[in-house]
Amino acid sequence: MRSTQLPDGASMPERLESAPEPGESIPSHYRWCFGCGVDHSTGLHMHITAGEGLSVTGNFTVTEHHQGAPGLAHGGLLSAAIDEVLGSLNWLLGEPVVTAALSMQFLRPVPVGSILHIEAQVTGVVRRKVYTAAVGRLSDANGAIAVAASALFVQVPIEHFMKFGN
Repeated sequence: MRSTQLPDGASMPERLESAPEPGESIPSHYRWCFGCGVDHSTGLHMHITAGEGLSVTGNFTVTEHHQGAPGLAHGGLLSAAIDEVLGSLNWLLGEPVVTAALSMQFLRPVPVGSILHIEAQVTGVVRRKVYTAAVGRLSDANGAIAVAASALFVQVPIEHFMKFGN
């Protein structure tokens, strides 16, 4: 993964002691979530696993429901997959977050039927701001890079979701 220049004052937080161990699955936070929910019929059905340090990996299989151009994944849908994996880094930090900014680079097409292997990591924290980066590779962890991203998340109190959710 490429390095990201962080603003002054950024630090690397400690991994939460109760975080999932490396190799353990990151659970779905909501069964109807488009990204990780098991009950969303046309969702992404992401499989996300805790990695070493402040990293996670996720796999997403592109189906016919995820097309933009014929036979290719929709770019916005790939952004959703990346956002889902980046957001799951929260399980390692222990604070709820919301996406504040997401920057994507689409480097090659992602065909229907392919698996996008996403590697994500926390790159620094400044107060409530969590900086992250990810790459999505075709087929497996050593495949060609198809997408790259950086994102900013903001830690919010759990009440944020109770106020705006159902």
